Amino acid sequence: MTKENNSILFQLGLLRNLFLRAFGMLAIFFVAFTFFQDSIYVFVADPLMQFLPENSSMIATGVASPFITPLKLSFYAALFLAMPYLIVELWNFISPGLYRNERVLSVSLSAFSIILFYTGMAFAFYLVFPLIFSFFIQSAPADVAVMTDISQYLDFVITLLLAFGFAFEMPILIIALIWGGLSSRESLASARPYVIIGCFVIGMLLTPPDVISQTLLAIPTWLLFELGLFISRFIKK
Repeated sequence: MTKENNSILFQLGLLRNLFLRAFGMLAIFFVAFTFFQDSIYVFVADPLMQFLPENSSMIATGVASPFITPLKLSFYAALFLAMPYLIVELWNFISPGLYRNERVLSVSLSAFSIILFYTGMAFAFYLVFPLIFSFFIQSAPADVAVMTDISQYLDFVITLLLAFGFAFEMPILIIALIWGGLSSRESLASARPYVIIGCFVIGMLLTPPDVISQTLLAIPTWLLFELGLFISRFIKK
């Protein structure tokens, strides 16, 4: 077996160990959260529950929904909480192939990306959810009892949390493009009108069909694009 083949097998072994550790940590968080799944559900459901009428409540239309939905919620909570560990494991895998100055920048970008991801989720949970749930419930006809299915609510919440979390990664994308030489600050700045339109298109595709949530996703994404352009002033290819 050649030296090159040995090197490939060694890298594959490291990658396998990375996945094993990542799945192991995710499993630990998941098992731990299953003991608190009721509390987690109450916390996640609160943005909607506080706007429901007095005699309304969440419902389960599926036979297995009361059992499956809290488990799914525990898994997503474990995934979100384990995200920094997963990023650190990925960083440990790729860092040996980087120069020292690249490692410093990569560590900074990794930490910044984690902060931005959680900031996007918090922005959605504490600002966007109350606004859109209040709007949806107040828009219901007077003779309609608003009672949301727990499974559909969970899918809705997770989709928006991921959409805002990844949308807030815009500065990291801009910095990575410029740092890697795939684009320049000047060309990205000249494409600003298209970026603004793209932000609203993405907001339209990833959020419910209402102007509030679409705008609340599009405007921060555009502002974060501007932040990425500003930071890129100090980044060399």
